Amino acid sequence: MQIITNTEELESLCAELTKEDFLTIDLEFLREKTYYAKLCLIQVANSQVSAIIDPLSPDLSLSCFFELLKNQHLTKVFHSGRQDIEILYHLSGFIPTPLFDTQIAAMVCGFGEAVSYETLVNKICGISLDKSSRLSDWSSRPLSTIQLEYALSDATYLVTVYKYFRQTLQQNGRLHWMDEETAILASPQTYINDPDNMWLKIRHRSHNAHYLTVLKELCAWRERRAQKKNTPRQSLIKDECLLNIAAVCPTCLEDFDKIRNIRQDIVKGKLAQEIIDVITACQQLTPEQYVKVPKENTGNNTCTPLFELLKLLLKITSQQSGVVAKLIASDDDLKKFSTYHDKENPILKGWRKELFGNQAIALREGRLCIKYDNQHHHIDIHIESSNNVDELLSAHS
Repeated sequence: MQIITNTEELESLCAELTKEDFLTIDLEFLREKTYYAKLCLIQVANSQVSAIIDPLSPDLSLSCFFELLKNQHLTKVFHSGRQDIEILYHLSGFIPTPLFDTQIAAMVCGFGEAVSYETLVNKICGISLDKSSRLSDWSSRPLSTIQLEYALSDATYLVTVYKYFRQTLQQNGRLHWMDEETAILASPQTYINDPDNMWLKIRHRSHNAHYLTVLKELCAWRERRAQKKNTPRQSLIKDECLLNIAAVCPTCLEDFDKIRNIRQDIVKGKLAQEIIDVITACQQLTPEQYVKVPKENTGNNTCTPLFELLKLLLKITSQQSGVVAKLIASDDDLKKFSTYHDKENPILKGWRKELFGNQAIALREGRLCIKYDNQHHHIDIHIESSNNVDELLSAHS
């Protein structure tokens, strides 16, 4: 097992990793006590070489590794790589492209939604991974042989998994289907937490513009403070407590007695005055400056029968194509389509339109018929063209 602890060794490894057109990457990190993840290990591999890089070693600089990640001739392979890519982006200032995510590939190839790495290794490689080290403290040193072997396996078996999916997708002509999902992973916006939008991630039932404005400003304040102090946002103030604060709108320390489930260290510390300052600033806003509250959906805007038929068609399409339904279309996509909100609808673009969108259009126009063939035990989808010529799309379920 090769463990890289100095820059010279890392430069030699990076040279070896350029001899193929891809490399697999996995990271071990901690983020329970910090806002930004603490990188503890980097595991890399290709068909010829594999190694563990110790970023905590005082004798190692990651500069040459970051240069390797800029190489556009190397595909960087991850499994469920969003968090790993986020860490690399914040450390290096760029996103390692081109990308390939085997979890996305698994969804395109019919392995189910959000399939785990262990499942793929078991099905593709015939290996059962020992995950007993999964919750290790990766910042501790020294790490045991068992921990290191577990960590490295997340990169080594990924080589076989990647080759399997690349070959499968090339054979069935679906390699380009991953482009849109991969583009999301390759966008810096995916990894930037805008403080002004964090309130949108909190569940609430209010439609009061003033209340939501206060909630927005409180969430933005908490996010900025968490980023500045590099501490988890929930360790500052939990979401539930923010909702209670927004309801009370304290303008003095005495008002904090009215807030349920608020910690006393908040009330007696600096946070209380900062909260009061946020509330005071909100009180100066005019109604025109409040957040825009979306109109409640009364149910009249959704064509329920069409929506239900679209869900059925999506399920059939998913089963027959082997592509996870969620990857093809979301419920929101179907609802918008059922009410003729077609602008920017994903099902009307690219491979989704080819696979599902055209059939959805025919269904909405009353030109599609779903029939069960009792003799051959499969589902037939008949589409009548605009020229009244029947086109039969048949697939065995």
